[in-house]
Amino acid sequence: MVSGEKSERSGAAAPSGAARTRGRPRSFDRATALEAALLAFWEHGYEATSVSDLTRVMDIGAPSLYAAFGDKRSLFEEVVQEYGARYGSFGDRALAEEPTARAGVERMLREAAAEYTAPGRPHGCLVIHAAANCSTAEVEESLRERRNANIAAIEGRIAADVDGGVLPPDTDAAALARYTGAMIQGMSQQARDGATRAELEALAEIALAVWPRG
Repeated sequence: MVSGEKSERSGAAAPSGAARTRGRPRSFDRATALEAALLAFWEHGYEATSVSDLTRVMDIGAPSLYAAFGDKRSLFEEVVQEYGARYGSFGDRALAEEPTARAGVERMLREAAAEYTAPGRPHGCLVIHAAANCSTAEVEESLRERRNANIAAIEGRIAADVDGGVLPPDTDAAALARYTGAMIQGMSQQARDGATRAELEALAEIALAVWPRG
């Protein structure tokens, strides 16, 4: 995707007096436009997706974009929230619903293999990929915090199993969680490079082999 002007790439807000304050009725479906923006950011990342790219795929003018979503960065923040709710929540569910940390991570990795290679949409994870080559510090930091929060959630689940005697007392919960995060991030990139679901599932099997047994 071709980037727009530098001011667009940096997510500059609409100029003073832009249509965001005019209150004219919108002639587009907001949910449809948001999904189009989500797919654009997912495919190309934050930095390489310009405002002109967004207005084209969302099929709206810049004034309507600013009025409905704010500037590029505000739109991206909403996109990340939407992505987490619709496509990225499988990990949280796995950790919450499975009886052990290992079972939760096993399910997480298997579902990542399926989600990251699903047909009809960009491969990999938006939260991982959108940070690539990102020079906007606030966006980069926000995405980093999300990734680290995911690793912290895994660590907490592992630590609970250590405390409960499910895992050996000498298990390094922090290192094991970081290892799991590295596997998920690697699977995302592998999916973007063309790895199949079966290939990622085989990778998940190898990753699980290092887990300690109680």
